[in-house]
This record gives sequence, C-alpha cells and structure tokens, in this order.
Amino acid sequence: MITGVEADDPGERHGRPLLLRILGIALLVVAVAVGVVLAIIPRSVEDELAAGEIESIGDASFYVPPSPLTSAAPGTVVRTERLNSAPEGSIGWRVLYHSTDAFGRDILTSGVVVTPDTPAPAGGRVVVGWAHPTTGAVARCAPSNGMTPFLSIEAIGPLLNAGYAIAAADYPGLGVEGPSSYLIGASEGHSVLDSVRAARSLPEVGSGSTTVFWGHSQGGQAALFAGQLAAEYAPEMDVKAVAVAAPAADLGALLKADIDDISGVTIGSYAFSGFQSAYGARYPGMSLDQILTPEGVAATAPMSQLCLLGQNAELHNYARPLIGKYLRADPETVEPWATLLQENTPAATPADLPLFVAQGGKDTLVVPSATEKFVGTQCAAGRPVDFKLYPDDDHGTVALTASGDVASYFQQILAGEAPTSTC
Repeated sequence: MITGVEADDPGERHGRPLLLRILGIALLVVAVAVGVVLAIIPRSVEDELAAGEIESIGDASFYVPPSPLTSAAPGTVVRTERLNSAPEGSIGWRVLYHSTDAFGRDILTSGVVVTPDTPAPAGGRVVVGWAHPTTGAVARCAPSNGMTPFLSIEAIGPLLNAGYAIAAADYPGLGVEGPSSYLIGASEGHSVLDSVRAARSLPEVGSGSTTVFWGHSQGGQAALFAGQLAAEYAPEMDVKAVAVAAPAADLGALLKADIDDISGVTIGSYAFSGFQSAYGARYPGMSLDQILTPEGVAATAPMSQLCLLGQNAELHNYARPLIGKYLRADPETVEPWATLLQENTPAATPADLPLFVAQGGKDTLVVPSATEKFVGTQCAAGRPVDFKLYPDDDHGTVALTASGDVASYFQQILAGEAPTSTC
C-alpha cells in the first residue's frame, strides 16, 4: 500500500525498460555463481518476480511529489510503500524523502530501505548507506522502480545476515523527476546520507546512530562523498567506515581513459548533459560545444535520456559513430569544465574513517591503475586503507565478488578492531 498518495491506473508501467525489470534475476544468478547470496535469500526468482510485478502497479504515482510541497528537514519521509519483494527474512519499503542538492536547495528524492525482520539488537541496528552503480540519468532509470529493486543491492545477503539495515538512495533526478545529479558528488552524497536518515525514521528498522557506506562505480563516488560530507552535513551519524568497489574516484582521469570507446561516450553523455544542466546558470558562457564536436553535441541530449539497462542498443547506435569523434577539446583544460571535474572528484576522507577499496584486475572501465593511484593518495594522507585486487573480476562482477569481504570488513570495524591497512 502506498501511504500519502492514491495508486495510479493499474496499467501504468512508469516507462520501465524490460531489462531493468529483470536486473534482479541477472544479479541473483551471478551472485549465486560467486557464492555471496546467503541463507537470508532463499525465495525463488519466480516468487520475487510475482511480488515485484504486483507492487510495480503503483510506481508512477509513488514518485509524484505532493502538491503543494512544503520544505522539510533533510531525511524527512514524505511517503512510504511496503514492498513484498524484499528478500525472505526481511521487510522493505520504497521511500520518498527530502534531501538537499549541491546548491543547498530542498529537493525530493527516492530509494528503498530493507531490514531483517528480527528484533533489533540493543543500541539499534547499523544502517548501511548503499550507493548504486550507473543505471542512467533520468527518472525512469531509478533502481527503486524496478520489479526486484532489492536484488540490485550488491552484498545484500551478507549485510542482512549480519543484522544490518540497508538504505539505498536512487540519487536526485532518478525516480522523482528533476535535474540530473549524475557524478555531481554533493547531490549524490547528500541523498545517500538522507536515505540513512529516512531509514532511521522508520520504527520497524530499529536503527541506532551507527552508519557505514558502501558503493560501486558511480556509487563509489557517492559513498566517498557521503563519508567526506557526513561530519558537517549529518553530525548526528556515527560513521564508522566506507567501502567502495571500482570507484569513480578521479573524474578527469576516468573520462580521459574511457572516452575512446562506447562506455566512455555513454558516461560522457550522462555527465556532460548533467553538468550543463546543473551549472550552466552559474557559469555564463558554459556550453557543450566548448568541449564536444557538433556531432557530439547533437547526440548528447538524446543519449542522456536513455537508461543504461534495457536501452543499450539505442545507446550504442548513438555512441558507436562518435568513438574518436566525441570531444573537440580536453575537458580538463577548458573552464569551467576543468573546475567542475575537480570539484566533483572525491577529496580525502576524514583521517579517522577506515576505507575498504575493491578493484577488479580485468576492469576496463575503471582501470586498476586509476584505483591504485587513488589508494596511494589516501595512504599518503594517513588514512587506513584496505585495498584488495580481485585479479579475475571486471567492472560488472567485482562488487559481487567482494561482498563477503565487505561484510567482514564492516564487522571487524564495528567490533572495535584496528582497521586493516595495506598502505
């Protein structure tokens, strides 16, 4: 049941691409193959899909903001919907909540929360702020509006089995219509922090103040920003650790390394379109044609409207002819693009905040050398970093492979043990 709004026409599908709706199946198959789905998820794929199909009927109306919309403190929940597709042994919700964008404006964003259905321990549950990898940059690409949103949370089995609750933000512009926040670190980080606040406000979660963050790829950037911003933005949280897999930790280097293939052009279309929309009014004269070829400018707007999951063929049709012909200038040398790439590259996390970094040895999107360079800067700043290279994993599999290690790392930190450091 949706609370706070009437369900929409049962025929409404919210523009959800088919592959997004079956993402949970793919993740479940991969997760079983690497042995990271634990006993808390015995429910069959058929049961997950049946529950998800039923509850997806009201998706469209859930994401429509109430009118009039009044401002509220970040993390304030506006609407919840109980989801029957949560893994067996847990309960979950779709949530709509207040957050703050990179410019301090009150916004609404969405996500999901899931928690074990057992009584919370004394002192309350630890809440994991999960930050997802790229799904797209427009509302219909949100992870929370898929048929199996929980199975897209990497490491969900080990984390729920450890007794943690999980808050999974969509990021601003996904789920709820609004400007894209793609690779805009403060907007993403705020939404992750506020998803934890939203989870803590749900009585059934039984959470305490202890929080950890976990993110993959784009979500690695979001999780790092959440850790970086927490002390000032959410001082009530007791943040213990951050874990990331193949993080987008240096935006300039990431774009430069990938721009000559389909993935790089796709990421560029999401990022450049989002940056232009978010920062254009602040920087008169800023335009896509400063850095993109005429063909690149023409393709960027339609590409940015496509979801990564389910619309790959269309993305490839746009991107393939642009390989080697997308950029007219290096964004790291053209203002304000150079400044914006730097502003949205995560800075050093607080010195006392332990960091776990996973990297696939066969990753061709976030290449190992880039992550190793990031780890080196963190080590040089005196941060305790546990870096693990998984030689046989690529960009898509590394977070699943690392799931057990991530859960063990969090347990080690939360038990009060000295953080492992490979520096």
